[in-house]
Amino acid sequence: MFLLLPFDSLIVNLLGISLTVLFTLLLVFIIVPAIFGVSFGIRKLYMKTLLKIFAWATLRMERGAKEKNHQLYKPYTNGIIAKDPTSLEEEIKEIRRSGSSKALDNTPEFELSDIFYFCRKGMETIMDDEVTKRFSAEELESWNLLSRTNYNFQYISLRLTVLWGLGVLIRYCFLLPLRIALAFTGISLLVAGTTVVGYLPNGRFKEFLSKHVHLMCYRICVRALTAIITYHDRENRPRNGGICVANHTSPIDVIILASDGYYAMVGQVHGGLMGVIQRAMVKACPHVWFERSEVKDRHLVAKRLTEHVQDKSKLPILIFPEGTCINNTSVMMFKKGSFEIGATVYPVAIKYDPQFGDAFWNSSKYGMVTYLLRMMTSWAIVCSVWYLPPMTRETDEDAVQFANRVKSAIARQGGLVDLLWDGGLKREKVKDTFKEEQQKLYSKMIVGNHEDRSRS
Repeated sequence: MFLLLPFDSLIVNLLGISLTVLFTLLLVFIIVPAIFGVSFGIRKLYMKTLLKIFAWATLRMERGAKEKNHQLYKPYTNGIIAKDPTSLEEEIKEIRRSGSSKALDNTPEFELSDIFYFCRKGMETIMDDEVTKRFSAEELESWNLLSRTNYNFQYISLRLTVLWGLGVLIRYCFLLPLRIALAFTGISLLVAGTTVVGYLPNGRFKEFLSKHVHLMCYRICVRALTAIITYHDRENRPRNGGICVANHTSPIDVIILASDGYYAMVGQVHGGLMGVIQRAMVKACPHVWFERSEVKDRHLVAKRLTEHVQDKSKLPILIFPEGTCINNTSVMMFKKGSFEIGATVYPVAIKYDPQFGDAFWNSSKYGMVTYLLRMMTSWAIVCSVWYLPPMTRETDEDAVQFANRVKSAIARQGGLVDLLWDGGLKREKVKDTFKEEQQKLYSKMIVGNHEDRSRS
């Protein structure tokens, strides 16, 4: 038998008391509020304090740069160089007009100067690529005491460096362990809770219990990210038998939305920890999981989704039709699949505040573990969610037009740039159809001019 010395016994007692106090604080201020969906306002006070510190740090940085006569890096606010929209025909006419003294009607069908239009467009695309910049982190105009978001680090004073070092200690030594503990708690309760609920007979009680288990666990996971979410127009939240579509910035978009609503998820069956979570969840709730071999079968996917939405007692399906994560500045092309099945669509706009942490997941640069570590070592995740009025497909509208209309509504509400490009260009080459479209426009202009002269 081992005997503890008085000093060792004191340490053990202090450690036990500390763990008890910590668990009690977690239970009272985080877990219990998550169960009932209430907040004590601690996170909002924390956010306001951070904003004041960031403002002071930015002023100190600008003052230091001014004293040293340095030019601070100032990013574009939305990452796009503003240009007035003009058509291919208008731009080519302008080039011909500036390069020739002849009247436009007397010019031949093709002019060598037309080549300059395509050369210029190619150079503009390289210099101001609307697609590639959507897959890199959004730049900040102010500093948030994270070196990963700062281009002006060399202008920091000693006082500011000490504050940055204190922030590193707080984020890695206090917030990170706390957040890992909360994430583990939320995921464990989700697996255990949905497994137990899955054994109950189908009925209202099972549905009620499943809903509140999901909400409780997602709310705990939201607190694991110190997420501060503002929900707008909650009367427009998705209803049973519909499809909820949202812009996609991060994998945590799912947690953000699921902590305020009860959804059926759609996705591919995974292995490992994710597979354990999926198998537990589907026992308590009718989620739609596809095998790897089924994902590429568009008709099978559409059939499964149609069967789900036709049953008005089933939960709304949560879908991110962009198919990839975009960097919180834009909305890119929506895949038409979820707009073909004839269900009511509930658009949702999500906009993150990058001052406290960059929520964008650049999957080509960071793995999931690295990304989650960056999230958990950020100051907080702050975002706004807007529930838009439900939309249905009009009689004279095809699926692509309907998808574009929904996308435009989300972009307007979230203050995002509405782009026509496919997010799949992040990993793929430009489709030949895009090239052919420009060729057809130019050909139509030439042929049109020729036909007009023939009639005259």
